[in-house]
Amino acid sequence: MLMYFVLHFKGLWIFNLYRILYMASPSNYSTAPVSEFLLICFPNYQSWQHWLSLPLSLLFLLAMGANVTLLLTIQLEASLHKPMYYLLSLLSLLDIVLCLTVIPKVLAIFWFDLRSLSFSACFLQMFVMNCFLAMESCTFMVMAYDRYVAICHPLRYPSIITDHFVVRATIFVVARNGLFFLPVPVLSSRLRYCAGNIIKNCICANLSVSKLSCDDITFNRLYQFVAGWTLLGSDLILIVLSYSFILKAVLRIKAEGAAAKALSTCGSHFILILFFSTILLVLVITNLARKRIPPDVPILLNILHHLIPPALNPIVYGVRTKEIKQGIQKLLRRL
Repeated sequence: MLMYFVLHFKGLWIFNLYRILYMASPSNYSTAPVSEFLLICFPNYQSWQHWLSLPLSLLFLLAMGANVTLLLTIQLEASLHKPMYYLLSLLSLLDIVLCLTVIPKVLAIFWFDLRSLSFSACFLQMFVMNCFLAMESCTFMVMAYDRYVAICHPLRYPSIITDHFVVRATIFVVARNGLFFLPVPVLSSRLRYCAGNIIKNCICANLSVSKLSCDDITFNRLYQFVAGWTLLGSDLILIVLSYSFILKAVLRIKAEGAAAKALSTCGSHFILILFFSTILLVLVITNLARKRIPPDVPILLNILHHLIPPALNPIVYGVRTKEIKQGIQKLLRRL
């Protein structure tokens, strides 16, 4: 009988030890799947939220109003039914989607403390942010090619830049970036989240979400880095090459005032590309130097990058492009 109790006690002890070690193993940190995430904007300076809500709201209304006005103007004004303005409409649509994906949720957190975001909604937001940002870059590249053909090959412009070209370019913009960035949220959603569900960010950025996982996220980060820099880098190289050829062609023009007129047609586009690239570069630098910079600064810059370019793009084109300015005036008279 004594031997029976000793063996029974020893068996229970071994079983309990095995269960403790099994539950503590890295592959079993979490048995219950995460159903939602909590977004904590500016974890170190949450008092910023009340001060930022007003300017962000005004910028959001400005961005939405300006882009909708530009789309209506291009649609209603027959003289603007040209490939160049169709590409500008595509850029405005991308800006509207980016704004609606990010800013309403940020304002909901600021105003109503609605921090929760469902698991699927978080990764949908992640996909839209990554994909549409790359779509904007690709659209700038197509617009640079449009200006290159217009200035360097003006006689061939009507036969190259057609409505059919715009359709094919739009399909390329959507397909290329959708296929390249679809794996980003898919890889993140397949991770096991065992370090809680609190995201120290205002948005579901891939790195902010994946760091909550107990799995190895090296491949996740590497894929986003390679895909992002491959697409954005190739777009930037092609844009620089296009403007190099444009500048070379303009310098050859000897007619008085012709060079200035040719450059003015590229001015709005170049300003927007420069602004888009500058903000993106600042955002990348701050993320690389995050140990020396407060963590709330990259969060703020990320929000502004989804808000300021959409607000400025239609305004720059509306101010600098005579045809758009006249179209907006006609639209306002109809109202």
